[in-house]
Amino acid sequence: MQKLDGKSKDILKENIEKLKDIFPDIVTEGDIDFDKLKTTLGDYVDDSEERYNFTWNGKSKAKRLAQTPSTGTLRPRKEESVNWDTTENLFIEGDNLEVLKLLQKTYHKKVKMIYIDPPYNTGNDFIYKDNFKDNIKNYLELTGQADSEGKKLSANPETSGRYHTDWLNMMYPRLKLARNLLRDEGIIFISIDDNEVDNLKKICNEIFGEENFVEKFSWKKTETPANLAKKTKKAIEYILCYQKSDNGGSFEGLSKESKASNGLMNQTNSVHELIFPAGKIDTGIEDCVIHSGKYGTANYEIDLLESTKVESGVFVKPVRLRGKFKWGQSNLDEEIKNGTKVSIRTKSFSPSYEREEYAPEKPWNIIDKSFGVGTNENASSAMDGLMEVKNIMDYPKPVSLMKYLFRFLPENHKSDYRTTILDFFAGSCSTAQAILDLNAENQGNRKFIMVQLPEKTDDDSEASKAGYKTIADIGKERIRRVIKKIKSEQNNKSKKDKGTLFENKTEKNIKLDMGFKVFKLDSSNIKTWDSDFGSLEKSLLDTVDNIKKDRSAEDVLYEILLKYGLDLTLPIEERKICKKTVYSIGLGALIVCLDKDISLDVVEEIAKLKEELNPEVSRVVFSDAGFKDDVVKTNTIQILKQHGIND
Repeated sequence: MQKLDGKSKDILKENIEKLKDIFPDIVTEGDIDFDKLKTTLGDYVDDSEERYNFTWNGKSKAKRLAQTPSTGTLRPRKEESVNWDTTENLFIEGDNLEVLKLLQKTYHKKVKMIYIDPPYNTGNDFIYKDNFKDNIKNYLELTGQADSEGKKLSANPETSGRYHTDWLNMMYPRLKLARNLLRDEGIIFISIDDNEVDNLKKICNEIFGEENFVEKFSWKKTETPANLAKKTKKAIEYILCYQKSDNGGSFEGLSKESKASNGLMNQTNSVHELIFPAGKIDTGIEDCVIHSGKYGTANYEIDLLESTKVESGVFVKPVRLRGKFKWGQSNLDEEIKNGTKVSIRTKSFSPSYEREEYAPEKPWNIIDKSFGVGTNENASSAMDGLMEVKNIMDYPKPVSLMKYLFRFLPENHKSDYRTTILDFFAGSCSTAQAILDLNAENQGNRKFIMVQLPEKTDDDSEASKAGYKTIADIGKERIRRVIKKIKSEQNNKSKKDKGTLFENKTEKNIKLDMGFKVFKLDSSNIKTWDSDFGSLEKSLLDTVDNIKKDRSAEDVLYEILLKYGLDLTLPIEERKICKKTVYSIGLGALIVCLDKDISLDVVEEIAKLKEELNPEVSRVVFSDAGFKDDVVKTNTIQILKQHGIND
């Protein structure tokens, strides 16, 4: 009978085991012999004193912190959620370092894209030091959920002697853990400004690999930069983009938003001639003879080199044009051969093309309104309107920016395909709104995981006056309002169209996920062993019933899911068996009974339930103190084994 250890995934232990598998000769009495490892690696070891590296005070501790398992858990909050039983979206309130640790088993290599907007280290934004020994206790104290002993959330002023160091120590372990969650073809976007962009690029080069750097995008954040700047008016922020792997097709470019016709003109190319074959070129020009001469617009010039004739919507003679085109003759011929529709439909004689499928486009490294992306001012105005509170958040990111970045993910409308997007500095949840909006627009199946610290709003802020005591409260309410807004728009459009909202848009209509589950970070539901001999009697009694008194069965259930690495959004069916509550997760993949006084009758019925559901693999979990006696406990193991349950 195995026992749950209450810890998240042990990344360090896994890495050591991988190292042992690759180099079995470096193991001595079960441990890694570092001298043997160096000998095995030979010329690939650089131990010279003078070599290029990026380091700071606390870097080694930050690395260890990322590898230290969490003993925390995520407690469900149904009353704050929307459509709890059906949704696959998550909002997690808590310190993102601990949350990322807790997600390592469940979401390892399952996240397609990460976007984060971390503190920029401007001197005023929130930075706090992690506690290497007990970060859960540290988190509860800092957020006022436990005795704080005078500790407070604090800023990181420029006058601090550890100004850059504190920020790096905060970011490094979080990015290290985030990389583990990305799929091999995954990508990450990180918003940042001048203060730490250079340091961020250095740690990302180390964590993701310099070869996996994609671009430093420049986003025009404002149309009205402040006049108080020291030297220049700052209107730009940066978005660093990295791919998980150079081999996984991580970065393919921008997917096209529609299959609209694409112009073949390109003003930066040299002038050359193209011959468009007769009978292959569609035209909207009426039947006539078109004479040679100059055509085009103010932006480009085209020469029609010989007269041509139009009949029944096609050119009956080859069309020979001279101008600045995207393609050469061989490209044009190949495209037409492969079924690309080429047309010349305007009197300006501008050629265009249309394909069934478009390859992703190489993006510009500048992002502004010309790409449909708004500014901070646009975002603030839109959010104030949605939340019905003026100035509720400082500098929220525009939803249009998030939507633009999501175009780097390939579209897939199959109902069995789930694109998971993670934002562990969720703030006001622009990311969540963008996902919900996009899904409603094109019947996508994107899912989100939002993580936000319950950072308190200032007492004199408009948000606090409106009843939002933390940033997390603002984010949750924003998602609720977006869901309500989308549902209202759907109903109105459905009435207007008198049919399905997304009729004829996809092969199969997909039911939109209009909900989210709320979880809150907390200490484990399981009491820990206290070796203090002064309280030995209490510790011994605690081991008899080791579940904390203020925790519910559902609290424990979701901790079991986390520690086993099961998806927090799996369907859970509750049944009554011999008056005991039994949970079936994932159609019998996991069966949990946490009640007391478990008899063999209950065990026999659980075995029958496994036979009824017939999962490929099944495991059963009981509370260690839940059996009537040791005889029942021993016989339980044998009964379950007889029904093919060995775990």
